[in-house]
Amino acid sequence: MSITKEQVIDALKYVDDPDLKKDLITLGMVKDVEVNGKNVSFTVVLTTPACPMKDMIQKACENAILHFVDKEAVVKVNMTANVTTQRTTDTSSLSKVKNIVAIASGKGGVGKSTVTANLALALAKLGAKVGIVDADVYGPSMPIMFDVVHERPLVKEIDGKNMIMPVESYGVKLLSIGFFADMNQAIAWRGPIASRALQQLFSDAYWGELDYMLIDLPPGTGDIHISLTTAVPLTGALIVTTPQQVAIADARKGVAFFKNPNINVPVLGIAENMSWFTPAELPENKYYIFGEGGAQQLSEEFNVPVLGHIPLVQSIREAADAGRPAVMQETTLQAKAFMELAGNLAQQIAIQNVKSKEAVASN
Repeated sequence: MSITKEQVIDALKYVDDPDLKKDLITLGMVKDVEVNGKNVSFTVVLTTPACPMKDMIQKACENAILHFVDKEAVVKVNMTANVTTQRTTDTSSLSKVKNIVAIASGKGGVGKSTVTANLALALAKLGAKVGIVDADVYGPSMPIMFDVVHERPLVKEIDGKNMIMPVESYGVKLLSIGFFADMNQAIAWRGPIASRALQQLFSDAYWGELDYMLIDLPPGTGDIHISLTTAVPLTGALIVTTPQQVAIADARKGVAFFKNPNINVPVLGIAENMSWFTPAELPENKYYIFGEGGAQQLSEEFNVPVLGHIPLVQSIREAADAGRPAVMQETTLQAKAFMELAGNLAQQIAIQNVKSKEAVASN
């Protein structure tokens, strides 16, 4: 008996996206169904190339055809991705940027910039188009981490307007205040001046198409944070902390800032950096130098997920100083931790985008 397209589609109604809690057919994620005898092929369009459930969804699709249609079917599932966005009409210079995420911390010294750099590269390695705005005005570090300290952005005329062209390194687009100031000179700007300078990195820059733009914010919750959250259409925020109670106390203020009704930016999750110390000669050992469970405590208090735990490993610091972020060392534990964080963040962004569209539809 021949297999029909209708049978294939009906079978795939039993396969749910584990995050979005709806079946693939209802979500419109199945495309190009083709049947030739017992040969069945179709494409599943995921919400992000960084989907951590990719293999599980593919296997579930194959099993659905074999179970509900024909156990002798030969199933080929093509997995692809189209990053979702909650943005609609936009005529600004950021119109082709699908998701903008603020990376924040309550205090300095928790490794926020290191996490941002590795997270951006991890997303790029998974197939996404990624950019970083280094908004840490008083301590811009991205040029060092991406080995572009001596680079200077070019200016190009686009549609009759002179636009700043981001520097590109390792497939990630990058703009930083550090490109426009002497690296040995302190930047002594008051809040409003710093905010206006940063705004130019968004309004006067040509970013082109991006799936994810990460904004490396300064520590704390000051003028720059308020200005950016009101001027830039943020998808959400990621809070970086260490397990130490002093850092958790400040991270708590960071979460509260974004949840403030006047700011109202979704907190996508928490990244716990320096979760444990692992010496190179004892890679399986864990020493909880800064305490244990701090991010989980914050997660339970605010009902915000912990998206990743990054170990305290000497090579992470060495890689950042050398301008080759640690996630590039593909087989290491720390690289795997950053890749997991990237997948979980992309997952939360996709969930947030669906929630946003449902909220708009219900209104």
